[in-house]
Amino acid sequence: MGETFLTLSRVAWLIGVAVMVMLANVVASILYMVVYSYLIDPGHEKEYYDTHVQVAAPYCSIAAGIPLMFLAGRLAGGWWQGRFAVKSALVIWWVYAFIDISIMLAAGITSSMAVLVTVSVITKLAAIYIGALFASSFRTE
Repeated sequence: MGETFLTLSRVAWLIGVAVMVMLANVVASILYMVVYSYLIDPGHEKEYYDTHVQVAAPYCSIAAGIPLMFLAGRLAGGWWQGRFAVKSALVIWWVYAFIDISIMLAAGITSSMAVLVTVSVITKLAAIYIGALFASSFRTE
């Protein structure tokens, strides 16, 4: 019959990968702000940078999220056989998107922010899907 796709350990790994991608995305935004505040536009008050990060963070999430999700898709594709690679990648994306959208809704999302969140989750979906296809193309079943 074959292996079952959703086992408890597999789900735990996939959730862990989604959370790690989210944390890496947050770290990328923090690193951007460090570079911005010390090298690009130094000398302002903390409030200036707090305001800037609110504008820049969604763009950082998109820019850093694409390669991070591609790598997550490659990772999922490398762990499991080809037929499970894309399914695993989609579970990672779904968990990430669920957490991200939940946080945005809880924080109070504006219409312009909703557009950025939509772009963010769609680009991440494309990246993880391509990463999983790329990884699974090198595996034989």
